[in-house]
Amino acid sequence: MMRRLHLQGTHRGFSLVELMVGIVVAMAAVIVVTQIFRVSEGQRRTTSGGDDAQTTGAIAMSLIQRDLRQAGQGFSNAQLLDCQLQLTASRTLNNLVPAIINPAQVPPGDDDTDVIVISYGSGWGAPEGSLINSQPAAATYSVGAPQAFPLGDRVVAAPQNRATPCVVTLTSISAAPTATNAFVSQGMAGASNGTLFNLGRQPRFLAYAVRSSRLTVCDFVTQDCTDNDPANWTEVAEGIVSLRAEYAKDTTVPRDLSVDVYDQTAPTTVCGWSRVVGLRLVLVSRNRQTEPANVAASAPSWAGSAPLVFSNVNPNWQLYRYKTFETTVPLRNAPGAAEPDFVSCP
Repeated sequence: MMRRLHLQGTHRGFSLVELMVGIVVAMAAVIVVTQIFRVSEGQRRTTSGGDDAQTTGAIAMSLIQRDLRQAGQGFSNAQLLDCQLQLTASRTLNNLVPAIINPAQVPPGDDDTDVIVISYGSGWGAPEGSLINSQPAAATYSVGAPQAFPLGDRVVAAPQNRATPCVVTLTSISAAPTATNAFVSQGMAGASNGTLFNLGRQPRFLAYAVRSSRLTVCDFVTQDCTDNDPANWTEVAEGIVSLRAEYAKDTTVPRDLSVDVYDQTAPTTVCGWSRVVGLRLVLVSRNRQTEPANVAASAPSWAGSAPLVFSNVNPNWQLYRYKTFETTVPLRNAPGAAEPDFVSCP
């Protein structure tokens, strides 16, 4: 019995002091590991967030550039340029031009950003349209090449003499053409000797705007772009904090189709619109990762005069990193200086 008691007395555990020291050492190790993880994770998020901002901004800019390259397709003619286009019974596009900056009918986006409306057709017809030889019936046009107006295409008829104000209607080809006639859903009275323009199956009238730090788009054909209800605007890319644009204008007399000035002043005449040969724009994307201290001493700059301001949207804008994408896109479907309708433009 005495031997057994002696053996039991030789087995000892940790003392309270030893346990406390062990806990303190373990906590210190956890804190060190946590700090290392936090720093490395912050660096990883900054890097991946920068990559995301780079990718998002590049894709968003690519989409806008794609639409601008097609801007004006199918209607770069003095008979239609800057007309009011009736799209449906309830939707109207006030200015049928390749691209317009901050049109009055579209609500503005975030503070200190611009709205761009880009319009183009998708048809294969000639941009000068087809002469309407006669009008056998209210919704029937006799044209030289009716096969150029297949069933389902969207067309616009313009009178022989441009009206003031100029108001035209987008309608559809309602039946297969015959050897001489094209048939539309809604005809225009007095169309003889006028012009029929084919805008294809899916003409686009797209409004781009930055809303709640997201690049959004609205199509006048299907949505009410005069209302900033989010249901009307489709998100294209998140983390886009600024979109700015300026017209690239040829002011030389006679015109030489080279850029002389950049500004945001919308032309007020057909001749003025014919001198817009491109758009200069900038798009700014933001890293999703906030930094512990200010990393943006000032807002990014660009070649245009419209400032890039973020403080109105987010007072902590200096805690983010930004990527800037800037370009000038020529309007390939802008009227040429030698075209008969624009030769005499001042």
